[in-house]
Amino acid sequence: MCGITGWANLDPRTPPPEGGEELLRLMCDRMIHRGPDSEGYLIDDGVALGMRRLAIIDLLTGEQPTFNEDHSVAVILNGEIYNYRELRADLEKCGHTFRSASDTEILPHLYEEYGREMVSHLNGMFAFALWDERRRRLFIARDRFGEKPLYWGVFDDTLLFASEPKVLLAHPAVRPNLNLNALRQYLSYDYVPAPLSIYEGISKLPAAHTLTLENGQVEVERYWRLSYKTREPVPSVADAAEQLRELLADSVRMRLVSDVPLGVLLSGGIDSSVVTALAVRASSETVKTFSISFAESSFDESQYARAVAKFLGTDHHEERFSASLAANLVGEIGAWMDEPISDPSLVPTYLLSRFTRKHVTVALGGDGGDEIFAGYPMYFGHHMARAYNRVPRFLRRGLIEPVVNHLPVRTSNLSFDYRAKRFITASHYDEVARHHVWFGSFTPGDQDLLLAEEVRRASEPDIYRDARRLFAECDSNNPIECMQSLDTQLYLAEDILTKVDRASMAVSLEVRAPYLDPRVAEFAASLPAHYKLHGYTSKYILKRAARGLVPPFVWRRGKKGFGVPFAQWLKGELRPLAHDLLSPERLRRGGLFNPEYVARLQDEHERGIANHRKLLWTLLSFELWRESFVERPRRIETSVVARQ
Repeated sequence: MCGITGWANLDPRTPPPEGGEELLRLMCDRMIHRGPDSEGYLIDDGVALGMRRLAIIDLLTGEQPTFNEDHSVAVILNGEIYNYRELRADLEKCGHTFRSASDTEILPHLYEEYGREMVSHLNGMFAFALWDERRRRLFIARDRFGEKPLYWGVFDDTLLFASEPKVLLAHPAVRPNLNLNALRQYLSYDYVPAPLSIYEGISKLPAAHTLTLENGQVEVERYWRLSYKTREPVPSVADAAEQLRELLADSVRMRLVSDVPLGVLLSGGIDSSVVTALAVRASSETVKTFSISFAESSFDESQYARAVAKFLGTDHHEERFSASLAANLVGEIGAWMDEPISDPSLVPTYLLSRFTRKHVTVALGGDGGDEIFAGYPMYFGHHMARAYNRVPRFLRRGLIEPVVNHLPVRTSNLSFDYRAKRFITASHYDEVARHHVWFGSFTPGDQDLLLAEEVRRASEPDIYRDARRLFAECDSNNPIECMQSLDTQLYLAEDILTKVDRASMAVSLEVRAPYLDPRVAEFAASLPAHYKLHGYTSKYILKRAARGLVPPFVWRRGKKGFGVPFAQWLKGELRPLAHDLLSPERLRRGGLFNPEYVARLQDEHERGIANHRKLLWTLLSFELWRESFVERPRRIETSVVARQ
């Protein structure tokens, strides 16, 4: 696991800039948390590659950049290639020789054999940059699901790239200017979907895409798409469960390869419990598991994690999460989260990562299970929404909605009143918008009240246009599978995996996701939709596969989620921070938001008239980011700036 960065001039004949090595080192220093163990550099005419390494595999000889035999191809990698041993054996049969035992070294040789098609052979989580000196070609690729990040942009006729935006901001040509269209997207989705980033001029390379710079031209291409076409003949439920169990077992086995201590993040839900069970079966040593608990009972799942750990015989570790600790952590988010994400579980994910890193360097997690196996309640909610819309309009508007809107406000996890009110609000939109209103924060109508007139005029109001396009591109006729496809490309890639990457890498912890093995995902997608959402039962086929692996209560329980009691904390421990960052005076200076509307949200929330925790947390997260990366002057060495 590493952080990578570098640049390539659009005109490859351009010599390296004066002070280029010092600038490259400065950029790498901004991501030392991603790779505290070592560093590596390559600077040549027109190109520079830099990386920071967190040593996981081949601790002694796995340094980067790594090269082919004649050093004409150089590669830096962030991530892990899980099938590198199989690929290495095949490459050795083709005559390639290796200097190390690292997974990174297969990449230049694989490129020699297959060119840009090399990515189709990889099973892993990765973002890598490859420099082909002979062709003067820069080739960058990101893994199928977006587990590892990659940001890029063209500034002053130079293509810059990095694992995190803060690294690009160290370059004197880059300024932290706000992208207003990205702001619109963030306020709706709670994250900024690729290819946008919150910064004007900086793009994300989307998951399953490559970028090639050659002859002064930049080309971005998709190399893989998850297909939902049903496989023929359709296996029986029993056979499908057995095949799934075997695929997951092999996926977990591959992700247990590590030369440093390893554990599993265990919540007690089905996703992490199955991963833990398979890790226990595959490991020759006692598996370490890690979880956190909450003082607030409606958010606490620690008893289930302890029960699973006891059943499986793991070495279990737990840390308690409190409101006072949360308040301290929230204030730190802006310092390391260089693009806003308003997923409240970012805070406990960071806490869990920090706690886990005290014991291990690598951890397996259950991310991806909800998207792959249709685990979110919203999937069934679409069936309910279609039924609700068949109710006569006068009953919906005149009776049901007034009753729901007057339900007493509760702040417990997934309270009925909150879900019911969100359901009613979303029912007024088309199915794609409805889906993201359930997931997200500010609806288009809310944004009309929130945003300053100048911001509304200067940005695109059709927030869900790209989501509708992705929905339409799915090759299934089943709307639930189309929603799964949409969530895999948006919510999973840009929220869940970004959250896990940033929170874990902030403390130099590598997290691996067995459910995102392409063999597992492709098999699940090929099964009939009712194998995943079976009546009222979500994750049906995974729960069948889990029988015999985990205690029955695990697959019988409903989904709870990694909830966080921010609704209550915004009235207590976090109230001073929220009132400071969202004060009318500060918002007026910022010029983006309507101070009166935000003040009304705070007042209604604190008096218990409404539960505005998602809206307020979305604004608070944005202001934490803006305070750290827009309002504060950048700390770039004057000598480096002067020489560029």
